[in-house]
Amino acid sequence: MELPFLTHAGTAAEAALTEQESKRHAGSRGPDDVEPASPAAVFPVVGRGDRVVRPSETIRTVIGTDDRVQIADTDHHPWRMICALRMTGPSGTGAIGTGWFIGPRTLVTAGHCVFSETFFGGWAQTVEVIPGLSRRDDGALSRPFGRVLSSRFSVLQRWAESNDREPDYDIGCIHLSEPLGEKTGWFGFGALTPAELQGFQVNISGYPGDPGGGDEQWFARNRVLHVAERRVFYDVDTTAGQSGGPVWIHEEEGSAPLVVAVHAYGVGATASTLGILANSAPRILPELFDVFERWLALDDDPAATAG
Repeated sequence: MELPFLTHAGTAAEAALTEQESKRHAGSRGPDDVEPASPAAVFPVVGRGDRVVRPSETIRTVIGTDDRVQIADTDHHPWRMICALRMTGPSGTGAIGTGWFIGPRTLVTAGHCVFSETFFGGWAQTVEVIPGLSRRDDGALSRPFGRVLSSRFSVLQRWAESNDREPDYDIGCIHLSEPLGEKTGWFGFGALTPAELQGFQVNISGYPGDPGGGDEQWFARNRVLHVAERRVFYDVDTTAGQSGGPVWIHEEEGSAPLVVAVHAYGVGATASTLGILANSAPRILPELFDVFERWLALDDDPAATAG
């Protein structure tokens, strides 16, 4: 079985599905932090646990009380590895989203952030990438690592051919011409089994439209509620604009963040038959793990990925 993907130019490459139960790709912490990080109240959670937010009756992406907190120190690890995205379609339509580094020139995001018949009529024209974007106390925006514009993207072929109707394959990539990720570091990622994921505490951070207007990074954490064949479901609060954000775990105290899924959907995409109120993300399966590594290999040659 193979999982093809498409680049913005329409060429296809393939990655073989392996039988390995779990796989891990190491990240890079990036530069050392020189100042204290955010308060412990916004530190990511570690391992497994039983914390559950009591859901409200309303079907919405914020489940019950909004538990998100704003990240102030976006120039610190791991927040600086998460990017605000400004997508523009061929007709000039704009949208916001979230992406995260898996290498110096490679970001992962939701497929619908770079290819969507609904938003763009197909491929986005350009995406502005802003790592660690934040709003200062005086209201001005801070871009501690600058910003770059890209016009070269990849998505899973099955997503591109489904007209936005296959949420399990809603995965995309943004290729950069310069190694901006060397300034921020990048996430490790892993293909874990359902048994390994079930009950884990997960962390999600990104750039929602509400609150913050896409200019502020907001973070929440809670446990996995259900693991399906290709998706993971959790009661972590998110709103529009956080699509494409990393869903990561810390397997034990002191371990590096490991991304296990790509946030993409609110409660409206959770089947009622599951009997849970949850947001969800396509899982990183072994076949998708291999695609990520192929995307990284493509970006080893900057001339081949100029955006």
